[in-house]
Amino acid sequence: MKSKRADNCSENGNEPSKVTTMGSEKEAGNDGALQSSELMQLFLNELKAVYWAEHALVEALPNIIKNASSQELINVLTYHLTETAAQIGRLEEVFESIGKTISGVKCATIDGLLEDIETTLKDYRKGTMLDAGIILAVQKIEHYEVVSYGTLRQYAVTLGLDEAEALLEATLDEEKAANDRLTSIAVESVNIEASEKELMKAQDIR
Repeated sequence: MKSKRADNCSENGNEPSKVTTMGSEKEAGNDGALQSSELMQLFLNELKAVYWAEHALVEALPNIIKNASSQELINVLTYHLTETAAQIGRLEEVFESIGKTISGVKCATIDGLLEDIETTLKDYRKGTMLDAGIILAVQKIEHYEVVSYGTLRQYAVTLGLDEAEALLEATLDEEKAANDRLTSIAVESVNIEASEKELMKAQDIR
C-alpha cells in the first residue's frame, strides 16, 4: 500500500514534525464511548509516534545499507526496508479502521536513535566493526518497535479494535523476526570477525 505521507516540515523548527492526511470520523470498538476515552487517546498518540518513526526509518535505511559491508546484513536491511514501507501502509489502515486522521508526530526516541546511527557511521570505517555497530544501532530501534507495537496491539484488544489488532500483530511479528535475523548475523559472523580483527591488531602492536 502506498504511503499517504504529506510534507512533515513545520513552519518553525520548534514545532513537532507532522505527517497528515484527512480521514473520516466514525465510532470505534464495541462501545462508542471508547472513542473519546483516555486509553483511546493514548493509543492514538503512540500510533502517531510510531507512524512518524517508520517514515524516518524508511528515509534512514538506504544510507545505513550503503555503509554496511556484510552481504548478509545488507540483504536483511534491504528486506526490512521493504517491510517497513508495507508497515506504513498497515498503520494507515489502522488509522482508517478507527476513523481517525492519518497523522505522524515526531518521536524523540527514534530521532535520538537515528542520531546515534549517524554518529556510528562517522566514527568507524566501512568494514566488520562498522557492521557490528550498525547491528547494535538498528536493534535498538527494533526493540523500541517491538515494545510499541506490542503495547498498541494490547490496547487494541482492550478497546475492542479487532481490525487494528490484526494489523498491529502482523507488524509486531515482522519486527520480532527482523530483530532475530540481526541477532543471528551478529552472533554467527559479524561479532566473531570483529573480535578476530581486534585480536590481530593487538598482536601486531606487540
